[in-house]
Formats: sequence, C-alpha cells, structure tokens
Amino acid sequence: MDSAKNSVVAIFESHDQAEAAIRELQKDGFDMKKLSIVGKDYHTEEHVVGYYTTGDRMLYWGKVGAFWGGFWGLLFGSAFFWVPGVGPLLVGGPLVMSIIAALEGAAVTGGITALGAGLCSLGIPKNSILQYETQVKNGKLLLVAHGTADEVQHAKDLLDQTEANSTAFHGEKRTAVGL
Repeated sequence: MDSAKNSVVAIFESHDQAEAAIRELQKDGFDMKKLSIVGKDYHTEEHVVGYYTTGDRMLYWGKVGAFWGGFWGLLFGSAFFWVPGVGPLLVGGPLVMSIIAALEGAAVTGGITALGAGLCSLGIPKNSILQYETQVKNGKLLLVAHGTADEVQHAKDLLDQTEANSTAFHGEKRTAVGL
C-alpha cells in the first residue's frame, strides 16, 4: 500500500491538547511535513470565501492566532476554507493540498464535503469520514499523521499517550516478523 494511504487520526478537545501532542511528535523526530491539523474557526469576523498558501506565511489568523501561528512554520502549507455544512476551517499540512485537489478536480460528490474528500485521499475510509467531519463541526481538532505503516504506528503509539479523545490507525496492517 502507498505510504500516503497510511494515517492515524487523533481527536482533541482543545488547542492546548493538540499543541502538546504536536510538540511530542516533534520532540520524537516525527517529520512535521507528514502532519496535518484541521479545526473549526468560530471567530471568523471577515466573510472570507477562502484562500490557501503553500509558503511559510499565513495572512489570516483568527482569534486563535497564537495556536495556529505557531505551527505554520512547522507544517507544510496552510489554508482557510469555508466548507458548506461544516463552516469555517483552518487547515495546516498536506491535507491542504488534498482538499484543494478535491475542490479543483470537482471530486466533491456523493454527499462528501471537500474536507471528506481530502481525508479520503489520505487513506481515511469513507465510513470514518462522517465521524471526523462531525467531530470538527462540534469544535474538535483533528490531528492527522501520515507516512509508512511503521511511521504511522509509532505516531499512534505517541498520540495514545496524549490527551486525545481517541486515536485511530487507517492503512495497511503491519505484520509481525517472527521466530
């Protein structure tokens, strides 16, 4: 299976919890370019249709700028999207490009949102996507680590030790090499 199709998704209640988890992954040497985060921005004051950048700067910060601003230098890409049915989202990491590809390719069909299409392209099964979209709608943050099965399993082991509400591995199952 393609390493882009292996991922672990952790759900967090607060920015502080997600930040602590990201710091743990970074401290352990996890490649920050394989890490994405998505959360709802309840404090949008401007009516922004959307924008994205794959550079190292993000112009829109919202009221949780200290949290989001701290990671744009670590994560690969950042964006603000307005997703019908979900609302305003701030996204960082490779998931940005997956969402953009879904939007530009008009791949958003069959009741799946742009966020759902982006998650699907990272190997998240469709039966889990609705759950993750619901979590985001309800104000939770999703932290998604992707890579080889071994990298993702190691990230899951680390995330299991954080304050995540839940963690789930999606992708190829590792096989034990034995005796």
